[in-house]
Amino acid sequence: MDSQCGILKAMTNDTIKKTLLSIEDSALDFSVIQSGKKSKKIHGLYRPDMREIIIHNKNFEKDGKVDENLFLYTAIHEYAHHQHACRRGGTLSSRAHSSEFWAIFHGLLEKAEAKGLYRNTFGESRELRELTETIREKYLKPSGELLKEFGGLLLQAYDLCEKEGLRFEDYVDRVLCIPRTASKLALQINRLDIKSEVGVDNMKFLAGIKNEDERATAEQSLLSGKSPDSVRAALKQTGPVISKRKALEKEKARLERTIHTMEKRLTEVEEELGNIAD
Repeated sequence: MDSQCGILKAMTNDTIKKTLLSIEDSALDFSVIQSGKKSKKIHGLYRPDMREIIIHNKNFEKDGKVDENLFLYTAIHEYAHHQHACRRGGTLSSRAHSSEFWAIFHGLLEKAEAKGLYRNTFGESRELRELTETIREKYLKPSGELLKEFGGLLLQAYDLCEKEGLRFEDYVDRVLCIPRTASKLALQINRLDIKSEVGVDNMKFLAGIKNEDERATAEQSLLSGKSPDSVRAALKQTGPVISKRKALEKEKARLERTIHTMEKRLTEVEEELGNIAD
C-alpha cells in the first residue's frame, strides 16, 4: 500500500480503473464513477446493466484525511461484482453476494495484497490477534477433536451392534436419537482423520470430497488461510476464466433475447392500443 499512499485522495476515475485492472484484467470494459457524495447505507455499488462501479468517495474522508485502504477495499469489492458478471456473460442473478462472488473477491484481495496495493489490517490489532488465537485454540480445534472422537465412539458402537446381532441404524435412530446422516458424517470424519484445526463446519465439507488428492489439497488450503468459498470455487474450477470474446458473445446473445422480447411486447401493446376505441 506504500506505493498508493497520498494519491488516492487525488485519484481520477481513470486512475482507479487502471489500479483495478493492474490487480486483474477484465474480459468486459467498465467505468468507475466517484459520486462525490456520502452515503449512510453503502460505500459503493455496481450496476451490471451499465457496467459501472460507483464509489461514494465522501464516505472515506474524516478530519481532512482519506482512509485509502478502505477506499481501495470498497473499489475491489465492487470490481469483484464486475468480474462475477464477466464470468456470467455480463449479467448477475438477484443473489449478488453468492459463494462464487466471495471467492472472486477474496482472490482479488490476495492479489492486491501481493502487489502492495492493499493492506490486510486484521493483524494490526493486538487484542484482535489474541482473540483470534483464543477462538482457534478453545473452540475450532477442540470442537473438531470432539467430532472426531464422537466418530470413534460410534465406530465402537457399530462393532458392538455387529457382535450382538443388532441393527446399528436402529441404535442411532431409537437410542441415540440422532439423524443417520449425522452419524455417517462423524464416522466418515473419523475414518478420514481430517485435521481438527479447520473446525467442525470445514471438517464436514472436507468429508464430502470423494477424491483423496482433492480433499488433501482443500484441507491444506484451509489450513493455509484460504477462505471456504475460495476453496469450494477451486474445486469447481473446470477450465480457464472465460475469455473476453466469449464474454462478449454471451452478453450479445443476452441482449438480443432482451431486444426480441421487448419488440414482441411493443407489437402487442401497439395492437391493443389500436383496438381501444377513443
